[in-house]
Amino acid sequence: MNKKNTTDNNQAKFLTGSTMRHIIVMSGTGAIGLMALFLVDLLDMFFISMLGQIELAAAIGFAGTLVFFSTSISIGTSIAAGALVSRALGKNDRQLARMMASNVMIFAVLISAIVVGLMLWQLPLLLNLIGAKGAVAKAATQYLVILLPSAPLIAVSMSAGAALRGVGDARSSMVATLIGGGVNAVLDPLFIFGLSMGMQGAAIASVFARLAVMCFSLYAVVYKHRLVAKPDLSSFKLALPTVAKIALPAILTNTATPIGNAVVTSNIAQFGESFVAGYAVIGRIMPVCFALVFSLSGAVGPIIGQNFGGERWDRINQILRDAMLFTAVYCVTVSIILWFGQDLLIAMFSLTGDAAEIVGVFCSFIAITFIFNGALFVANAAFNNLNRPTWSTVLNMGKATLGTIPFVLIGGHIAGASGVLIGQAVGSVVFGIIGFSLVIYQVKKMGLAHEQQPLQSNEILTPSVPVAPFCSSRTYMGTEDVLEETLATEMEPSNNITSSKKSD
Repeated sequence: MNKKNTTDNNQAKFLTGSTMRHIIVMSGTGAIGLMALFLVDLLDMFFISMLGQIELAAAIGFAGTLVFFSTSISIGTSIAAGALVSRALGKNDRQLARMMASNVMIFAVLISAIVVGLMLWQLPLLLNLIGAKGAVAKAATQYLVILLPSAPLIAVSMSAGAALRGVGDARSSMVATLIGGGVNAVLDPLFIFGLSMGMQGAAIASVFARLAVMCFSLYAVVYKHRLVAKPDLSSFKLALPTVAKIALPAILTNTATPIGNAVVTSNIAQFGESFVAGYAVIGRIMPVCFALVFSLSGAVGPIIGQNFGGERWDRINQILRDAMLFTAVYCVTVSIILWFGQDLLIAMFSLTGDAAEIVGVFCSFIAITFIFNGALFVANAAFNNLNRPTWSTVLNMGKATLGTIPFVLIGGHIAGASGVLIGQAVGSVVFGIIGFSLVIYQVKKMGLAHEQQPLQSNEILTPSVPVAPFCSSRTYMGTEDVLEETLATEMEPSNNITSSKKSD
């Protein structure tokens, strides 16, 4: 009884107190794990740049685009893991949670292996499509043939991490991420310089880092929480429809962004490898600088979710306003720092000519527009927790396609590679305004109508802090709430079976 009361108190903690304080604390906590991975990515690029070959930096940019896609697949399956485990535990059915954790991991490995196998089979074609040619394509291939086969490791790690958050052990999930970052940071210089392995050394270090994350995550989920059942083929077949109905839409949503990113990369590649090298550096600088904003979607979701459950529409409006104020102040501060520190960044990565130019454009003009990315993160998290996950999916898909492709093509035609970057930023501004305007309208409409379903059919699944920093769409953990459309009826039979067993 005391445990139940404690849980209820923890679940209700966002119904009182300063909404701004909740946002700051949740975002700051979530940013720790993200920052570790972001910094390792940045160090990776820094070490590669020290080799003094612009082609290698460009190759990292092209390779990163394809790694981004493969990882997005695992992000989708991790959403299913966190959602299914959370829901089962919420129904006090631990055996079901163990079964789901095991089956989602199997599903994640299978999907990841199939996708990566297809990517490796068509690797020359994929690199050619995004603009990698000659020596750059060769270097990217050497990197990818080592790193891509380890994708199933990260698939298991992400699913295990999501299961840990589902059981309430966010700390272990964060520690796993920090361990991976530490392993990568130590092995990178050893393999790249100590063993003179260059880019291949960077890839091998990343494989070991993924292995370390997986081992710790599995230790925590299997031995600490005993949350993984013994794999069983018949159980997997029974769970497959439920897992697929959650994971496949999440995969679709998350792969939209890497596809959009591939369009940007291929358009920049038309103007030369030096621009791609600069764009690759931007891809490492941006998440480090805006880690707090990336973690915002995972932070604001639970706060909105609890207040939605409590019908506190006044606080939901306040949460949205405070989240945007937090985003604006943070982004302006970071943009000012980037403006004055751009020369230091360019010198650190030994960038010259076109590469230095495009990094300068980012620091001077593009960084400030991240306010609107933050607005879209908040809007997506809100929609997921207001039982409107389809709106979030449409916004994500729209930004990655309509909000990217035409703007990038027009920008590139007018102003070259820098225009591509500016076009992408303009698209973000447009969809940020659209997304935030829609969520304000929806909250006002729902508040006036006092729209609230009975608790049993309207459970709120709060998104976790993102597990991996790969894109500007950090709302993927928020899409756990796709369960509201697909899982309610799926889980009811299991719950009835459990109840009948207890009554017997």
